[in-house]
Amino acid sequence: MSHLQWYAYEGVGSQNVEQHAYSQAVRVGDRIECSGQGGWDPKSGEFNREITAQIEQAFKNVDLNLRDAGGKGWEQVFKVVTYHVPVNNEAIEAVSAGFRKWCPNHKPLWTCIGVTRLGEDDMRIEIDVVAHDPK
Repeated sequence: MSHLQWYAYEGVGSQNVEQHAYSQAVRVGDRIECSGQGGWDPKSGEFNREITAQIEQAFKNVDLNLRDAGGKGWEQVFKVVTYHVPVNNEAIEAVSAGFRKWCPNHKPLWTCIGVTRLGEDDMRIEIDVVAHDPK
């Protein structure tokens, strides 16, 4: 696996490498695949308890993660999977608003899944993306 490039942004990303032994992103050829990004503050790891605020922050964290891996952010994302606790209309509308804001020139693929729990007690959203970054 030495041909792969692994990334972890400062703050939560590098903490997760140390505490949980996983990276935030990997380059596979012209693709960037990301670990699911939650709505945490990227420096402190704290969560806003309000679902819409968490979803907005998760979109920002995806952008941070992609750029840390050398990509251009959401403009290169072609596939998205979101995980929700709970999945409801408020969450769906907030994600749709995020797509309109962060992907104004394209419409990525999207799979939306409701789950009973995510990786942290206060996590309500996790966004998993794949981006195409031809160099």
